[in-house]
Amino acid sequence: MKKNFKYYIGLAILGIVSSCKPELETKTFSKGSADFSSFIAVGNSLTSGFADGGLYLEGQQVAFPNLMAAQMKAVGGGEFTSPFFSVEQANGSGYIRLVSLKDGNPVTEPVTDKVAVRGANPAGKPLYTKFTNPIQNLGVPGMRLDMAFAPGIGTVMGNPYFERLLPDNTPATLTYQAYAAGHAHTFFSFWLGNNDVLGYATNGAVSTIDVNGVPVEDPTKALISLPVFTNLYTKFIESLTLKQEKGVVATVPDVTAVPFFNTVTTARLSAAIQAGSQGKAKDVYIKTKTTVRAATDKDLFPLTFNTAMLMQGVGTSPLNPVPDKDVLDADEVKLVAQRVVDINKEIKRIAASKSLAVADVYTFLNKVKTGYVYNGILISSAFITGNAFSLDGIHLTPMGNAIVANLFIDAINKTYSSSLPKVDISLYRGVKYPN
Repeated sequence: MKKNFKYYIGLAILGIVSSCKPELETKTFSKGSADFSSFIAVGNSLTSGFADGGLYLEGQQVAFPNLMAAQMKAVGGGEFTSPFFSVEQANGSGYIRLVSLKDGNPVTEPVTDKVAVRGANPAGKPLYTKFTNPIQNLGVPGMRLDMAFAPGIGTVMGNPYFERLLPDNTPATLTYQAYAAGHAHTFFSFWLGNNDVLGYATNGAVSTIDVNGVPVEDPTKALISLPVFTNLYTKFIESLTLKQEKGVVATVPDVTAVPFFNTVTTARLSAAIQAGSQGKAKDVYIKTKTTVRAATDKDLFPLTFNTAMLMQGVGTSPLNPVPDKDVLDADEVKLVAQRVVDINKEIKRIAASKSLAVADVYTFLNKVKTGYVYNGILISSAFITGNAFSLDGIHLTPMGNAIVANLFIDAINKTYSSSLPKVDISLYRGVKYPN
């Protein structure tokens, strides 16, 4: 009996040890009610991976749809091809890079080697090396919702990024909307509408450009009307859901929340004027649609603002104000901001009518504007140091793309009861600092 007692004790101890042995938990993922076997991404520069003022290979590779497609592999996602530039032409259209920080101010330079330029159109604008193989990332820099329905955008005189995707014998009547809708798909992402507001805002709420001293209407600088937006957005979404395909759409960001409009401040310009005038002047004078007045902190200056103008006396006197196109004044800020709000209401309404997921980029980036800790990493709309935005102050860094990919994934998982894995944003960089 004593011997058997010891034996039972031994078994009990063995059982306790066995029960305490750690088990390896296997994470399982599910596609839910969605089918990711054929995923396409429809959109503009943000979808294509445009960054640092240009389209180049590294940016293309980390475009948010590419990161999403990689996560979809875990639940049956199919191949996802992007129109990458070759390694030999990896710098694509060219871009800007950070050279140094001088007295805290960034010094950048253009990257012009290894570009993918095959020639120029009759207007002297570059044409890029063609990529006409089948693709699923259909993002085209510069694409607007209204232009997506306009013929001729894919010709040599149209959008060069769209033109590079099309065979030489493509009819001039082809529209981007028809091109995108013609791609067979089981799931799609859709992010258009940004440029329909952004072009107007970045041009100081002026819809013209100066050609030899004459103002000429530029459709890329126009502010889209709400009825036109609603009509075209509805038509585009209907064309992508003819067979009840599922998808995810994104809201339009508040264009005034990005570093492009929050880096060159009235206070900084005023300080420059005071320094240049030995304290004799301080106000920055601007021309609005209705008057000339001193700028306030509610007026927004673009990142591209030419501060050399101040040294030439522009903006230092009501007799020589900053031109209207070089500032988004407070009234224009309100107009643009309200148009974005109204557009996003329509996006959500149209998405709901088709039971589509909505990635609310607008709400998220407004939260980011003042600083937000995401997975232990601080992101904000601060130029260079904010991690999310590239050197052009509008487009995303690799880390910004990873964050946006997760916004889309969260929306997909919520709507379709799927469990796509999230992207680890720590694997991706913010702005690249010089060595």
